[in-house]
Amino acid sequence: MSQTFTAFKGLSRLASGPLSEVALAVQKAGPQAAEPIAIFSDATGRAVDLDLRGDERALSARFAEPAAPPPAEEPASEEPRGRGRPKLGVVAREVTLLPRHWEWLNGQPGGASVALRKLVEEARRLNGDRDRERAAREAAYHFMSAIAGNLPGFEEAARALFADNRRRFVSQIAAWPADIRDHLVKLAYSDRAE
Repeated sequence: MSQTFTAFKGLSRLASGPLSEVALAVQKAGPQAAEPIAIFSDATGRAVDLDLRGDERALSARFAEPAAPPPAEEPASEEPRGRGRPKLGVVAREVTLLPRHWEWLNGQPGGASVALRKLVEEARRLNGDRDRERAAREAAYHFMSAIAGNLPGFEEAARALFADNRRRFVSQIAAWPADIRDHLVKLAYSDRAE
């Protein structure tokens, strides 16, 4: 899935979409813009800085989404291989646990690595929705802090956002500029049912 970005000129949305499209829109609006332009990652809600030098072709090339790399052929080598299974994307890392944790892990079928992978996958499955909701709230908060921190009701809106009280959140931001309000609701709640 490709990342999307949104640019705001002052309190109005200028463009939204892939980074290459947003960068072009910002470059075109930049010279005559009377209000500051800010670009935000929709995934994190954080502002991003872009190098907008060059013509349209240079910008498109600079911010184009990278194509998937071709599978690398492993060179024939006599060097000993390191730990992990690099072809599968498995790399060895250090994990610090108490002795009783290692004892339990080592007693599991397949050993510590298999047991840890199973635990991680189970946690991802069980907590995936909650993790996505938390990330969405944080992205909305980062965006809201950067662009609407001085708007009336900001603190109450932030409290409602983190309390996961959608109705109260929407009522707190109801008087804000429509583009900001709509983008906040999209960031915070677009992945959830009404």
